[in-house]
Amino acid sequence: MMPNIDQRAMKNMMAKMGIKSSEINADRVLIECPTKTITIENPQVTLIEAQGTKSFQIVGDIKEIDRSVEVDISQDDVNMVMERSGSSEEDARKTLEETNGDIAAAILKLGKN
Repeated sequence: MMPNIDQRAMKNMMAKMGIKSSEINADRVLIECPTKTITIENPQVTLIEAQGTKSFQIVGDIKEIDRSVEVDISQDDVNMVMERSGSSEEDARKTLEETNGDIAAAILKLGKN
């Protein structure tokens, strides 16, 4: 915040500029990313509306959880994908890794190439 300006004056200035803010009562905020989940405990969430756009300001205790999972891909799985899709061993293994070991998804993905 700007020094020497009280909350009421700041809120009035923001209202004149068409900016509205309101507090949201939240217990927890989750942000799910491809490789991790960010959890914000005891959050203070502020909704800010300006020019038709809504933004959130979040302050709290942050915890990150890694979501990457190692997948055990057997040679039998690779052989099956190679046989069904007509692909090389390298392509079959790479596609199985991309699909987290899902054989059917790997075959379908390689079949589209």
